[in-house]
Amino acid sequence: MILIALNIAFVAVAVSQLLAMLRLLKGPNTGDRILSLDTMVVNAIALIILLGMRLGTAIYFESAMIFAMLGFVSTVAIARFVLRGDIIE
Repeated sequence: MILIALNIAFVAVAVSQLLAMLRLLKGPNTGDRILSLDTMVVNAIALIILLGMRLGTAIYFESAMIFAMLGFVSTVAIARFVLRGDIIE
């Protein structure tokens, strides 16, 4: 039962990732593209965690934490660059 639920969740998150990628390519303005990039980071973290649950190893959870930290920093950096034109003042 858990295996079926993990497969369904994996497919749902993968479809969500594809839809976010479509918004990244099609987005009418820069704010939509930044938001879709952040959504793609969250979806990638969910996919990594689901893969870790399926394989039963804890190393994927640690890599998801590192990916989450890098995703947050990159989203802030891109948003600051778009708003101010520079990242470091």
